[in-house]
Amino acid sequence: MKPFFLLLCTLTLSAQRNFDVVVYGGTAAGFTTAVSAARHGQKTVLLEPHNHIGGMATGGLSRTDVGRREVIGGMALEFYYRVGQRYEMGRYNNPVAWFYEPKVGEDVMRTMLKEAGVEVLFNQRLKEKDGVKKEGAKVTEITMTNGSRFAGKVFADCSYEGDLMAQAKVSYTYGRESSAQYGETLAGVRDRTPKHQFEVELSPRGADGKLLPEISDKPVPPPGTADKGIQAYNFRIIATNVAANRLPWPKPAGYDAKRYELLAKFLEADTKRRGRAPVFHEMTLIAPIPNGKADFNNNGPFSTDYIGKNYGYPEGNYAERDRIWEDHVRYVQGYYYFLANDPRVPKSLQQEVNTWGLPKDEYLDTRHWPHQLYVREARRMVGEYVMIQKDLQTDLSKPDVIGMGSYNSDSHNIQRIINTKGFVENEGDMQVGVKPYQIPYRMLTPKRDEVTNLLVPVCFSASHVAYSSLRMEPQYMILGHAAGLAASIAIQNAQAVQKIDVAALQATLKKEAGVFQFVENDQIKAIGAIRELLRPKGVQTFNWE
Repeated sequence: MKPFFLLLCTLTLSAQRNFDVVVYGGTAAGFTTAVSAARHGQKTVLLEPHNHIGGMATGGLSRTDVGRREVIGGMALEFYYRVGQRYEMGRYNNPVAWFYEPKVGEDVMRTMLKEAGVEVLFNQRLKEKDGVKKEGAKVTEITMTNGSRFAGKVFADCSYEGDLMAQAKVSYTYGRESSAQYGETLAGVRDRTPKHQFEVELSPRGADGKLLPEISDKPVPPPGTADKGIQAYNFRIIATNVAANRLPWPKPAGYDAKRYELLAKFLEADTKRRGRAPVFHEMTLIAPIPNGKADFNNNGPFSTDYIGKNYGYPEGNYAERDRIWEDHVRYVQGYYYFLANDPRVPKSLQQEVNTWGLPKDEYLDTRHWPHQLYVREARRMVGEYVMIQKDLQTDLSKPDVIGMGSYNSDSHNIQRIINTKGFVENEGDMQVGVKPYQIPYRMLTPKRDEVTNLLVPVCFSASHVAYSSLRMEPQYMILGHAAGLAASIAIQNAQAVQKIDVAALQATLKKEAGVFQFVENDQIKAIGAIRELLRPKGVQTFNWE
């Protein structure tokens, strides 16, 4: 017989808890979905599989991908405004902080969740199989791996992976569509692209004739062909060059310098080509953030982007995903450790690398390493409306607009191949400008004959090409804001999420500083609306006009 307290714990964990809105995934979208729903009177729970709120917005991506900042409004703008107040940005005649420290960003998110009355529960991972219960076209309950059960009137899958969506039998895809499927010129396998590309001709083989690590020798189909390749993931590192706060670059478990043979060859050849050694910024994109820190991203042909090693992630079981996650940790840690220590790295570059390191005051519970793998893309829903290339370039207006996007189409490389000349080449990069465009509500909703009470603000309905622009953290926040409000409207009127009054949704979003039209060099009106919304909450604001 189990001890009484163990039996009580088991019963407590397995007992169903009832909410109006159940949000799965504490990403930037999950945070705003939960706050939005709760602010509109719904009993809301936010279930996060790990231990932190914010996903990439607090997991290393501190140099916000704003695109045109004039299109960022609503709760997204409120977040960046409130972060700005933490740094007293009003002193600089600028009320918004787009670049910030992760610990500050997460604290702002937790404050907003607490103010709204959202119940936040950590270490709540959806049961891997049979975790979603449905009755007809409605999700009624989800179960976690620890046995916890959550019933709701409306659910929101705000995870990067879309597991709730998938278990709810919603149509979805992953990888790249062909150029023929939606008539997208940027779709499918890409022809040679200039960015993050080898500008020197490098043999893919070592002195022994064997293929070097991190290169695929599989044949490459013609441009425009569909595949199941996934744009590269990495870790966005927060580093510091303040000696008192700096830790040395960690040596990963099982480190093997041979993994970086291609990097060593590239450094040697590129130094000869340039007539000088590379500088650190050419090896990793360094974006300063407050207090002597910086957000480090990929840069160049061999970087922190772990190309071609994430294909199993979207559909992988938890064990496979955990393996891929840890493999990315070892690869990215090894990349910086190699640059900091390997004798083949030019001395000037190595000295510069070692002026940086991990900050002692960030990510205290994960050994100062970011808590979130940069899952740039995984599953994508095929819902009521699929956003495609034309929606970013020519068909810019939508009758059911809920927000705007403006970041260029940005897909990272998908495979490292041997080209027709026999040299190493990266394939898959996409960096193509867009015009500020409207985002439709229908992109958040599944097909109505599949599920009527689920919203999907991260793995939303878009092609690979369109997703590459929409996948930015401010847009996730914008979509979450709309999703939380839509959930509230659906509950209040006992409607399917596909049938809510979109005009009412739009009217409330506008009152809450939503932006539906691009006006160049004009964000003053939206910021003013944010300030007025914050006054009743007692949030301090600074005069800045």
